[in-house]
Amino acid sequence: MIIGKIVGSVVSTRKNEKLVGSKFMVVETSDKMGEVKRIVAVDNVGAGIGEIVLVATGSAARIGCDHANAPIDAAIVGIIDNGMGLESI
Repeated sequence: MIIGKIVGSVVSTRKNEKLVGSKFMVVETSDKMGEVKRIVAVDNVGAGIGEIVLVATGSAARIGCDHANAPIDAAIVGIIDNGMGLESI
């Protein structure tokens, strides 16, 4: 799993039929070297901009949001309420 901060949302009027009704958020992550990356993740938990979240990737993302046959590579599966060492995110 990846920890990241929601920095925006994505609106898509045309998408794969298996993604209709899904909410997409932009999640900013950083690695040990401080390189910042942004990914788009399906929001499965109702997270909002500015929140720190847990993101599942790969096949775990599809299974975690009950879309086993959808083209999903990342899904927000939790909102972090408190975590030590997360001040830099």
